[in-house]
Amino acid sequence: MGLKQTIRSLDAFPRTEEHLLQKTQSGALVSIVGLVIMATLFTHELTYYLTTYTVHEMSVDFKRGETLPIHINMTFPSLPCDVASVDAIDLSGKHEVDLDTNIWKLRLNSHGHIIGTEYLSDLVEKQHTTRNHDDKEHHDGSAKKPHKFSFDKDAENMINKVKKALENGEGCRVYGVLDVQRVAGNFHISVHALNIYVAQMIFGGATHVNVSHMIHDLSFGPKYPGLHNPLDDTVRILHDTSGTFKYYVKIVPTEYRYISKEVLPTNQFSVSEYFSPMNEFDRTWPAVYFLYDLSPITVTIKEERRSFLHFITRLSAVLGGTFALTGMLDRWMYRLIKALTTTSARGAFQ
Repeated sequence: MGLKQTIRSLDAFPRTEEHLLQKTQSGALVSIVGLVIMATLFTHELTYYLTTYTVHEMSVDFKRGETLPIHINMTFPSLPCDVASVDAIDLSGKHEVDLDTNIWKLRLNSHGHIIGTEYLSDLVEKQHTTRNHDDKEHHDGSAKKPHKFSFDKDAENMINKVKKALENGEGCRVYGVLDVQRVAGNFHISVHALNIYVAQMIFGGATHVNVSHMIHDLSFGPKYPGLHNPLDDTVRILHDTSGTFKYYVKIVPTEYRYISKEVLPTNQFSVSEYFSPMNEFDRTWPAVYFLYDLSPITVTIKEERRSFLHFITRLSAVLGGTFALTGMLDRWMYRLIKALTTTSARGAFQ
């Protein structure tokens, strides 16, 4: 036996003479069905191969000296912008009152439509400074005589303006980015920047301060595919009552690595909520607090794609299996039709 004959003997796909092949309608039907199935499975496997999947890894967070961006977008339907302030404090002792850096306030009418913008008021800052000065004198014991607070013209104008805004049902939308130190702390939105006497003249007491709010967006960094922030679209409306909302946030540092090797540093978080109703004997003022702490563990999420060899293996399996199955189905149908035809022919002759 020559070399060519030896090679031919290894052929696993021997050819049959064309005139020996018999084509049937049932075979054509099975072939069409098989082609449709194989095309569907090929499309599915190709889509499966092209789509990415994510792998999660955890490690110790070694980041130091960085800032934590806090993206806020909230609406206070019953709190005018003139009295709403954003305050932040952290464990390092840094305390900022009525932040206006990268924070904007939009005045809203009773229907929620924008009617103007408000920024940090020098009057509010002056009143807060005056209040701190008064408190200092009180603690120093140098002002034991009854202290009578006097309002200047600007203060009276502001009080009248805020009262009119409350009567008209004005609200405020607060949005922007807070850059805080990467340590545990809190930020809150309230009327704390007001002098206590001014606040008393405006609201007549802490129980009349309505801090109903809607959280449109609260995040600690940019969003990545599949991220869901638990406080988005949260609505808390108070009726005939007042109180303080506290959201306890646990932040998990996160890195998202795209298939293109681009790295997106951000943060995930979980949250629990607590509401404390206000009564007339409380010395505090209602507020919405966000108390956050950082996890020492960082999560790395990687986008990965399945290997081409894995794709070929799955594709061969599904296409080969479909071809074998349709081949068996064709043979069974051919034998069944042939048996039925033979039986009918015998019955006709009898």
